[in-house]
Amino acid sequence: MNEKSLTTVTSTSRLPYRLDPSKAQEHTNHIRRFRILVMGRTNAGKTTILQRVCNTTEQPEIFNGKGERVGPTVVEGRQQRDYRNIEDELVFRSNAKIVFHDSRGFEAGSEEQFKMMKKFVTDRANTSKLDKRIHAIWFCIPLNDSHRMVMAAERFFDECDTGHVPVIVVLTKADTLTLDAVQKLMNKGMSIDGAVKEAAEVANKMVDASLVRVKDLLKGNRFPPKGYLSLTRMQTEGADCTPLLTCTRNVLEEERLGQLLTSTQQSNLLSPNDAA
Repeated sequence: MNEKSLTTVTSTSRLPYRLDPSKAQEHTNHIRRFRILVMGRTNAGKTTILQRVCNTTEQPEIFNGKGERVGPTVVEGRQQRDYRNIEDELVFRSNAKIVFHDSRGFEAGSEEQFKMMKKFVTDRANTSKLDKRIHAIWFCIPLNDSHRMVMAAERFFDECDTGHVPVIVVLTKADTLTLDAVQKLMNKGMSIDGAVKEAAEVANKMVDASLVRVKDLLKGNRFPPKGYLSLTRMQTEGADCTPLLTCTRNVLEEERLGQLLTSTQQSNLLSPNDAA
């Protein structure tokens, strides 16, 4: 599966609030850190992606809204991590210039959680405190549980106007489709050895089909995503997150903020001229 099949960037004209492009350079000069809100249920592969982006295997340090460090017991253990506050800042020592916010999204299924998330997005997209603004949102949909998250995504993209902040849909856990591909081939009469050999190609086609399906489902919403892509092999140390970073930078160029992300990720993200 080539990068073209992995990444699709689309543009919309629905933005009621935008940064003044003539002021973008001024904003960039005053922004110390790049902020990303990451959405998706527990076990959607979010933390792994963030680790790959920041080139580390360590857990993030967590700070509350007052800048106070949250104890390590909150990081360790699934139960505690599920109750993380969306206002908390997740920072990796390997790249402290990027701050992540982790939304429980719709995992809890409560109206209160949805309203809390929506208020956070609205407040952080429009705050006059430039260093507190979120600059991009990654909405993670795991392919091993895509039906539930796609339903949640439809509500989000129909009700949540993120203003100038672009949202990118990231299909995660794409590797889980390999087993489905093996089963599919065996059901067609192929031997297990043959199915395993052909599974990667079939799985890639399944991922591409999932990307098209999700895009078709969300493109008619009031506030559709600005980009779509899938990520594979994120569990592998040193996995390449360039497609995600490139997609994010591309959608940010509309706000002239692509250079801000590039400056925080020089070792991971090359400009087209650098890559030539």
